[in-house]
Amino acid sequence: MSASGTAPALDHAVIREAARWLVRLHSGEASPEDHAALQRWRQERAEHELAWQRAQRLSERFGALPPMLGVPVLTRATGLNRRALMKTLAALGVTVPVAWLAYRYGPFLENGAGDYRTAVGEHRDVVLADGSQVQLNTATALDVRYSEDSRLMRLRDGEIYVRTAQDRAARARPFLVETAAGRLRALGTRFVVRQFDDGEGSTSLAVLEHRVEVTLRADGTRRIFDAGQSVRFTAAGFKAIPAIPAVQGQTGTSPGHPPAWTHGALEADNMRLDAFLAELSRYRRGIVRCDPAVAGLRVSGVFQLADTDHVLAVVGQTLPVRIVQRTAYWVTVTARAS
Repeated sequence: MSASGTAPALDHAVIREAARWLVRLHSGEASPEDHAALQRWRQERAEHELAWQRAQRLSERFGALPPMLGVPVLTRATGLNRRALMKTLAALGVTVPVAWLAYRYGPFLENGAGDYRTAVGEHRDVVLADGSQVQLNTATALDVRYSEDSRLMRLRDGEIYVRTAQDRAARARPFLVETAAGRLRALGTRFVVRQFDDGEGSTSLAVLEHRVEVTLRADGTRRIFDAGQSVRFTAAGFKAIPAIPAVQGQTGTSPGHPPAWTHGALEADNMRLDAFLAELSRYRRGIVRCDPAVAGLRVSGVFQLADTDHVLAVVGQTLPVRIVQRTAYWVTVTARAS
């Protein structure tokens, strides 16, 4: 225990290994050799022993259930592939909804806290302690802090798609998302939040289901937005509030449906070329510039983000533009010579 009273963070690989040992020992097939191997692993490093002690405490706390069900608690905070986790549990004859496990086991080995990051071009699915689900888009940084009073997420960069679950704690806690511009409170809902790096620290919100309350950081002004509404705001004020279809080209979001990026696509509906390229550049490293002479050309279609070079090639083939790629990290789209 550190001087601040916070348990030290563990390396994700160590937590995964502790999870594997937990599975092995509670599979009903652990041999004396397995127990001896575990003992050696615990003695190899102090971090191994700490991970195992946390696993044991978790098992004791929820001893009324088979200890192997603690495996998701040990692994989920590490980013272990959810499908691989379910295959492991299925192999042991365990069939339990992931959301229920998340609620039942509450705090993870890392004290219910999580710092989640995605690289450029990456997206990630996270199941939170109450069963709420969050998908992180490209280049996103998200901190999660659950306490007795609130379920709090801090979106530092990037974009998230949130599907909240009903809080089954003894006292229902508000589900909150903080950004540079303010605080959002979910009112039983699905929604998309994006933090912009635009010099104003602005945030955009698209509500797909039910309602979301927004409180501005500067003066505490509050407004509630219903399903089908979207808004962009700064700490000091709200901007225009169009219906979601009006911003479909910017967010890939239509009423009731998750954003296109959650299934690896970028949607454009009569979108300006400069805006399209700005969105595409979020999913690749380097710079994509648009010549003002062609900025107003329009783009429509659904583009797969797995290969952004291919998307640029398609743009060059379908519009009167030329793709000039000086390096892998510097691309300019200019008018095609007549």
